[in-house]
Amino acid sequence: MDRGWLHLTTARLELRPFADADAAELLRLFQNPAVRRYLLDDLIVTQDWVVEEIESSRARFGGGTLGMWAVRASDGSEIIGFVGFRPFFDPPELQLLYGLLPDCWGQGLATECAGAACDCAFNVLGFETVRAATDLPNTASVAVLHRLGMSLDRTTDEGEAGTAFFSIVRATWLSSEAREETPSK
Repeated sequence: MDRGWLHLTTARLELRPFADADAAELLRLFQNPAVRRYLLDDLIVTQDWVVEEIESSRARFGGGTLGMWAVRASDGSEIIGFVGFRPFFDPPELQLLYGLLPDCWGQGLATECAGAACDCAFNVLGFETVRAATDLPNTASVAVLHRLGMSLDRTTDEGEAGTAFFSIVRATWLSSEAREETPSK
């Protein structure tokens, strides 16, 4: 399979798979208190964790599925966020995951990069369903998932404040007018 699909661009963003050279920037991103607030139960991650995430993501991409992308502004500057798919829960299930530095919030960038990741999942790899979960109090993430056309499947009392589980199926994504408004490649 042509690996050109690994690099995605949108109107304002460049998405490249996590790389070894990104480790220091990704550590700063994942350790940012505002970024980690609803991520991984607010765990303060280590450099070793970041290296393992880079390797795990690379293995998922190499195995023909989706991993994680570092998100940069189109000018190729420093990493401002991440987006992609990572296994969560038991049994493990790929979930859409994204986050941006606080300076980038409120500009539609989360919807833009998450939309590009979903578009790749459905149109390049033929996923039938994309799933995502977020803490119930994370209203900004809930809003992004709704803008992507995802439906709330259920809520649980998992985690500190409860978890909301969302999904969207391929047919809905492909027919969605909202998808047409979400820049992808």
